Amino acid sequence: MKVPAIQKTVLVTGAAQGLGREICLQMAARGWRTIVADLNKDAGRQCTQDCQQYGSDSIFVWVDLETTEGPEQMVAAALQHFGRLDVLINCAAHATVEPFIEMTARSWEQTLLVNVRDIALATATAARQMIKQGGGRIINITSPASRMALPNYAAYAASKAAVDSLTRSAAVALAAKNIQVNSVAPGMMDTPMQVKTEAMIATIEGQTDLNAFLAVRTARIPAGRRTTCAEVAAAVVWLAADAPSYMTAERLNISGGLDKD
Repeated sequence: MKVPAIQKTVLVTGAAQGLGREICLQMAARGWRTIVADLNKDAGRQCTQDCQQYGSDSIFVWVDLETTEGPEQMVAAALQHFGRLDVLINCAAHATVEPFIEMTARSWEQTLLVNVRDIALATATAARQMIKQGGGRIINITSPASRMALPNYAAYAASKAAVDSLTRSAAVALAAKNIQVNSVAPGMMDTPMQVKTEAMIATIEGQTDLNAFLAVRTARIPAGRRTTCAEVAAAVVWLAADAPSYMTAERLNISGGLDKD
């Protein structure tokens, strides 16, 4: 008797818009069951409906990743509905733009809770389930900012450096359990967060011509252009579904050469 194939499940945080949404759509198009996790209920539910248009069994899970219990509750909700979790993609992020000498405790707290503590706790929680299943994959979205000196974006840059460290630590801790942990560092792409962030940086730096400011930033990219959510999501999907199982603790730079190391 033919044993039916297991229908695999992916959980994406920050999935209501931008890169997270595109990842969900591409995974849904490949027949994966999708868990859309976000704080934005309306946009999150819309993403779920769009995934369902591909025939994907998709659910929305509301989560506040600043809370202590948020990551565990998110994974529990996914397991309650689907009973398994094959891939976790930590895409949610908080970005604060402020002059270095005017940084606030609250901005640092929000950034570190969402960008660092959430990833650590969500990874550990998901890994416990993946160990029971015999394996899984975890992908963290990092940033070229983790390797740059960005005085008006210090909290975000520092948090992404922490994501790089967490990725390596988790990969080593979970390698023997057949759980691969890798990351993707997207280049400049015009997501809602990116658009808002660059406008704020331009203001802080006294740049009144936003288009000229963006053109200068784009010119720094060796490829000569910005990327798209679809292009970056394709790399994330490859790591989730197609990358060899011997690949772990790696960072894919999808940055057009901006991050050259």
